[in-house]
Amino acid sequence: MEFVTALRGTFDDQKPSLFELLSEQQLNSLLPPTLRYLLTVATHRYPRYLLRALNSFDELYALAMLIVERHYLRTRGGSFTENFYGLKREKALHAEIPRATARAPELVRETLKLSEKDVWKNLAVMVALPYFKRKLDESHEIEAPRALLGANYTRMPANPTPKQRLMHYYKWFIRNVYPSVHAAYYFSIIAFNLAYLFDSSKYHNPFMWLIGTRIRRMNGADFKAIEALGKPTPGAPPMTATSFFNPRTMGPRLLGSLSVLLPTSIFALKFLEWWYASDFAKQLSRKATENLELPPPIVSGLSALGVKISQRKAQGKAGDEKDNEKEGEEHAKILLAEDAPIAMPSLLPIFTVPSPEDSELCPICEDEITTATACQTGVVYCYACIHKWLEGSHPRQEEFMAERVGKWENGQGRCAVTGRRVLGGTEGLRRIMV
Repeated sequence: MEFVTALRGTFDDQKPSLFELLSEQQLNSLLPPTLRYLLTVATHRYPRYLLRALNSFDELYALAMLIVERHYLRTRGGSFTENFYGLKREKALHAEIPRATARAPELVRETLKLSEKDVWKNLAVMVALPYFKRKLDESHEIEAPRALLGANYTRMPANPTPKQRLMHYYKWFIRNVYPSVHAAYYFSIIAFNLAYLFDSSKYHNPFMWLIGTRIRRMNGADFKAIEALGKPTPGAPPMTATSFFNPRTMGPRLLGSLSVLLPTSIFALKFLEWWYASDFAKQLSRKATENLELPPPIVSGLSALGVKISQRKAQGKAGDEKDNEKEGEEHAKILLAEDAPIAMPSLLPIFTVPSPEDSELCPICEDEITTATACQTGVVYCYACIHKWLEGSHPRQEEFMAERVGKWENGQGRCAVTGRRVLGGTEGLRRIMV
């Protein structure tokens, strides 16, 4: 983007457009939430080591950006994200010098280069100001709702200590003054952006105006200076394994590699976004699983029970009618067990009731539904029936489990038709208003 010319068509081709500056600011604002999300995911796996780091993320991020931004300001003349867009920071001039810039770019670059004092001023605007703003925003989100609860939550405690008195005034400032300061902050930014857009100001930000620094596009002299950073200095000793791991040389190399890591990570994230949003990944996964034939699950308890019943059938041919009736009833029970859902981890069949053909009847009591109540599975019952069923105290459950304790589950805490567990128990029921 450093070679994209401005759409204004003026002679100052090194002045970046407002859209480039806004794109850089948007990329810079995406770094903290992205890193916080990655740290949160890692903390779920290793909470013992990373929980303290997650709780102090703002401080650690500010410290890390202080080191990174100071390195980029001293070596490349701009921030980490500004270098990605081909931008730099330099001292502001009262008047432009296009001839000197064209004839002696190296001399102009050294003259307008940020001094050590200017670097720390820019660090205060780039690192300290966003840190304090995040802290003030978090405090406002906490303290603003308390003002709606009454004076008991906002008054100063009796006999306050100096710390309590200071916190009371700070919270008063957050509730009453900070919203106006916050609005003035954004209004000033909008005013400077409009002035910069119509060439009425050299600064797009009021804080850049306060420190006397403006943002420009990089030119050939800047790229030559950055390229010279990677070359060994004349008279320096040759690179060895010991000098490679020297902290004085290893640190700048790692910080300089971030300029390559940022576009690579952006490309990887965009590729993953396309992969999961497109139909290509779904079609590929569907074709990969078309030829897979998964065998049905085998429940050892039920299969062994079925073998026993078949053996009893073979031995009961010579029995009397009572034995045949008992065998028929037992065979019917086995068929019911095979059709019933299986509970985990007990592997026992769950007692369920069939869904009635008439939707106006309750599946449990098989009467007309009174006080219609919907379960999380979408099945509608009588409120009293499904409430007792979830508690495991319905008469139909007690009658069925009288001789089947240890062989069946009575369906407590589950939907009476599907056998699926209801999250929250009776709290997960919803009354239907007709």
